[in-house]
Amino acid sequence: MSFNFPVISADSHITEPPDCYIANIDPAYRDQAPNMINDPVRGDVYVVPGMKSTVPMGLVAAAGKPAEELVQEGVKFDELHQSGYDATKRLADQDRDGVAAEVIYPTVGMVLCGHPDVDYKRACFNAYNKWITEYCSESPDRLLGCGQTALRSVEEGIADIEAIKAAGLRGVMMPGNPGTEEDYDDPIWDPFWEAAVALGLPLSFHILTAKGGGWRGPRLNSFMSIIRSIQDIMGTLVFGGVFDRHPNLKVVCVEADAGWVPHYMYRMDHAYKRHRNWLQPGVSLNRLPSEYFAEHIYVTFQDDWTAFSQADQMNWRRLMWANDFPHSDSTWPWSQEMLDEQTKKLTAEQTEAILCGNVAALYGIDLSALLTSSVA
Repeated sequence: MSFNFPVISADSHITEPPDCYIANIDPAYRDQAPNMINDPVRGDVYVVPGMKSTVPMGLVAAAGKPAEELVQEGVKFDELHQSGYDATKRLADQDRDGVAAEVIYPTVGMVLCGHPDVDYKRACFNAYNKWITEYCSESPDRLLGCGQTALRSVEEGIADIEAIKAAGLRGVMMPGNPGTEEDYDDPIWDPFWEAAVALGLPLSFHILTAKGGGWRGPRLNSFMSIIRSIQDIMGTLVFGGVFDRHPNLKVVCVEADAGWVPHYMYRMDHAYKRHRNWLQPGVSLNRLPSEYFAEHIYVTFQDDWTAFSQADQMNWRRLMWANDFPHSDSTWPWSQEMLDEQTKKLTAEQTEAILCGNVAALYGIDLSALLTSSVA
């Protein structure tokens, strides 16, 4: 199927090459930079000094592989999709999936959000921002990169997002936890939210970037539990009065699916009506929690038929489809077939908004440029 508008992925990724951090990091950290090693059993693995977690290459660029071929370890870097790290090859993979542009997030950078040393984290994020800026310069209309900030302080965070904007990047992937003792609902962050609004720079909270409590039972429960930590962030912003204090602030809840949103909004309202006395002292909400969610929070999803089928039960002007390329959960290269099936019950207006218009409006994407440069 082909649509009469450019389809845009609101959440795709790169695969950091072995020299991504080493070549771009502050020299003081070069000997400690994240780096790739070859393990005779585990294959190529990204190692982050100071963290127990490593990043094996098996799933980070496994888009298009059948389920029976998915393995987490034993894969070499040169076996991965080249477009994950070589921008000159990216557009061909976009065209193969019928995608005109992508909002692009890191991969190893997601793991780095959990690093215990905030100074090291910032050095890594600055290195990544240099690399992703160069990557996206290959086709700035179709490769829309998100920078990273460690948020060691409010003032530095503002400087970071100003630098991200100046570099031509299109958004910011926020760490799940700021680098301060104060959480995101603390009023000390108000100047930061104001700066983001003034810059017109969307702030994104991606899954797997916040401190989590693990899971119970079979390993597949780990997959099922992923969205919980990001729901907590959205609840922090709503119940903490952040959106009440900043009526023009918009954030993006990334890769957590969206079919849960109607029930979550209902549950927020129920909690507020019965237990509003649990709000922090000094916090007051002038609207129902669901109204803040519906207005201020964009939600990305990929293969989630419940989101399409329940679009009328939430603000579909805040829904944004994504292909998650090149990760193992990606819908590439069969996104068009999936979208053809899952959008059948939507109106033409809803379909265009969810696959194109919403993300284009949020990120200021020039659709006329896409129509002339991407596959029909």
